[in-house]
Amino acid sequence: MTTETLTNWARNITYTAKKLHRPHSLDALRALVAGSERVRVLGSGHSFNEIAEPGAGGVLLSLAALPPVIEVDTAARTVRVGGGVRYAELARAVHAHGLALHNMASLPHISVAGSVATGTHGSGDGNGPLAAAVREVELVTADGTTLTSARGDDRFGGAVTSLGALGVVTALTLDLEPGFQVSQHVFGQLPLDRLDFAAMSASAYSVSLFSRWRHSGFDQVWVKRRTDQAPLDFPWAAPATEAMHPVPGMPAVNCTEQFGVPGPWHERLPHFRAEFTPSNGDELQSEYLLPRAHAMAALRELDRIREVVAPVLQVCEVRTVAADEQWLSPAYGRDTVALHFTWVADTAAVLPVVGRVEEVLAPFEARPHWGKVFTVPAGTLRGLYPRLGDFGKLADAVDPMGKFRNAFVRDVLGV
Repeated sequence: MTTETLTNWARNITYTAKKLHRPHSLDALRALVAGSERVRVLGSGHSFNEIAEPGAGGVLLSLAALPPVIEVDTAARTVRVGGGVRYAELARAVHAHGLALHNMASLPHISVAGSVATGTHGSGDGNGPLAAAVREVELVTADGTTLTSARGDDRFGGAVTSLGALGVVTALTLDLEPGFQVSQHVFGQLPLDRLDFAAMSASAYSVSLFSRWRHSGFDQVWVKRRTDQAPLDFPWAAPATEAMHPVPGMPAVNCTEQFGVPGPWHERLPHFRAEFTPSNGDELQSEYLLPRAHAMAALRELDRIREVVAPVLQVCEVRTVAADEQWLSPAYGRDTVALHFTWVADTAAVLPVVGRVEEVLAPFEARPHWGKVFTVPAGTLRGLYPRLGDFGKLADAVDPMGKFRNAFVRDVLGV
């Protein structure tokens, strides 16, 4: 335990807690949780809002000092991973056994438990969010005991993407598949009026479009193809002639290898290499997930307000994700397109633009990413999640005193 000024990765949030508890054993964690009135977990700190804020007098804890459990079962094709482990170290261990995760986020620096708890996703028409790989979750609940929920349990749909509202995730068991190779190709400008979105997003295992919205279209397209699948056919834009970074002015060496050079899945599916700073490092982020059928209509709406968006935007990424069954997943029940915004690090300038983006995306039932900057009213959010009532009942049953429900959870979810 240390006394320090605690901030998130982006430094736009300073937590009220002055002590970050880092238990070194599961027993110490259980005792801490059982003896505290309010508890929140700080994962890798990559959330851009107060989702981890414990409130005055609450305990903020990190799982980073727990033993880094990574137990691969090659016969079952599963891995049990501790709550403090990040995707970079998990991916290396899984790859060493000749196995793979089905997907990864754009950066491997984030914690596994925190990512699935907030509905974080990778990319690809047929690839579900990161939580789709979870087959079992282990939680330390309010009294310090362990609750395990497995796929098929009645409560499982609320137990994985739970925003930390049920307990401390100490371990997850994930599905794996045989290892595979990926080649990454980057293409240049693609005007919006030439975009066949459905065909483009289906052209490879994962496709990401990047725009600064300074013109009507996209500056870069990143295409990730599994080498055991059909040859790449991408007629919509010309190949890039130099290595690229999605954020203008950032060095391309920070990014995973391009120009179609085949490599292991975990060295191509993320955009950024684990050894370097991801994205810009000086930024705010927002993201909105909406039914994929509305992709083109939503992009036209963004194009219509691009003069409002561009001055505070570093880059916008557009990608797809398959439907999920987690009750609080932004991709719950619908194949999804995700519109991600990397803003300049100026909250006062960004928030009005965030509100304008939310206004034009509202007709498409856009769900904000739980860990990003958003201003969608709580009442509107509640109408976007048909299983929210079930989650509230689950939270009441597992944590009747609300030990893990901070102001963010209470205000946004009303539970």
